[in-house]
Amino acid sequence: MGTEVYHHLAKIIKKKYGIDATNVGDEGGFAPSVREKDSLEMLKEAIKNAGHEGKIDIGLDCAAAEFYLEKGNKYDLDFKNPHNDGSRVLSAEQLVEFYTDLVEKYGIVSIEDPFDQDDFGGYGTLTKNLGNKV
Repeated sequence: MGTEVYHHLAKIIKKKYGIDATNVGDEGGFAPSVREKDSLEMLKEAIKNAGHEGKIDIGLDCAAAEFYLEKGNKYDLDFKNPHNDGSRVLSAEQLVEFYTDLVEKYGIVSIEDPFDQDDFGGYGTLTKNLGNKV
């Protein structure tokens, strides 16, 4: 099922963003420059196109330490953008709301590394809000 979804996802990405967007990263995954929800929308479409809707669950590995800003204990969702205007910087509480929205909209069942490793408050809030869902 994973291989079938992978190939359907390649077709979707190629159609939407061009062939260059189907280049793969170090671990074999696609890494097109898209907003986070676009990625999930394309993944859900690929699962459906592969005929596996309702058979596959989605998990996230957020690697939040990569976009954690120690100053102010914030998270910058637009950290890769050279024209970053700071409008996508979120507090841990706002990030919990963001994750909650993703869980509800996309049926996410697992979230790995949702915060910086030392953001115990963020982990506590997330567990309180989503601990029974993910």
